[in-house]
Amino acid sequence: MRILIATDAWHPQVNGVVRTLTMMAEAAKSLGVDVVFLTPETFPTVALPSYPDLRVAIPNPIRVAHLINAAHADCIHIATEGPIGLAARRYCRKRGLRFTTSFHTRFPEYVSARAPIPESWVWSLLRRFHGASHAVMAATPALADELRGRGFRNVVLWPRGVDGHLFHPREDADLGLPRPVFLSVGRVAVEKNLEAFLSLDLPGSKVVVGDGPARAALERDFPNAVFLGAKQGEALAKVYSAADVFVFPSKTDTYGLVLLEALASGVPVAAFPVTGPRDVIGDSPVGVLSEDLRAACLGALEISREACLEFAADHTWEASAHAFIDNVRRVSMLEPARLDPHAAKPHRLVA
Repeated sequence: MRILIATDAWHPQVNGVVRTLTMMAEAAKSLGVDVVFLTPETFPTVALPSYPDLRVAIPNPIRVAHLINAAHADCIHIATEGPIGLAARRYCRKRGLRFTTSFHTRFPEYVSARAPIPESWVWSLLRRFHGASHAVMAATPALADELRGRGFRNVVLWPRGVDGHLFHPREDADLGLPRPVFLSVGRVAVEKNLEAFLSLDLPGSKVVVGDGPARAALERDFPNAVFLGAKQGEALAKVYSAADVFVFPSKTDTYGLVLLEALASGVPVAAFPVTGPRDVIGDSPVGVLSEDLRAACLGALEISREACLEFAADHTWEASAHAFIDNVRRVSMLEPARLDPHAAKPHRLVA
């Protein structure tokens, strides 16, 4: 079975969407499924005014059609609502092909944080985009219920996972900072609400891993915090292991893979009781969710690291890949989406 995923989010971006797609695709290999990608690497790009470090693809419809045909995919999944996602959606609609989509980002809240655009307008556009999908994948039951309540149809679950081989406790991990270490990992942007964390009166040290448009201003406003910049792989895993509490101040994330990465490293979570941390953690004794973020941070210090490890062990990328494949397979069984058999020899678009 071969699945083509169209996505506007791709390397060198460092975010939850990119990690989700790449880790799921890797896990799918062991299940006998080949995943190929249609990404911005194939097209010219332009920088976003509000995000100079991010670039948006300008896909050519003819090129999009050629690449999709050449992939010889059995199923098409559209991961993002950007230009590439729109181009792939248009391709499928024009040819009457069934496809699936996934809901990764709360764009209504993101947009309203930067511009005087009503959230209802953005939700309307998202409903229209996903309205033609035969399965809209949501990471958690709560998000799925919210999407249904907002008028989305065909909503199904696609849980996330964590790489337990990379993220695990390391006894020698030490940042050389006063303890306890309160850590936040993610894109340094206004919608992540980092100021709520950095302004807290906490003992020890506050550490931020990540980069983004808000970093310079936050470094200036909070000189006592430690900003380590973007980290990946072993370097990121070591920072997690050196922390005492993982702080997740965002109120707009649909899931938050960093929560699972922290828990797999044996680090308890402090967060607001909102979609994302509430859905990942629930009532499990691995974090403290409170409107008083300072109280949550201090309370998390008392949580057992062993409980965090046990919780994370139940969330694997193999299970996530199983769910994703089952979702697209059910759609393909309704009406096979095999593409033009006379197209060029299949090839991998992006490794």
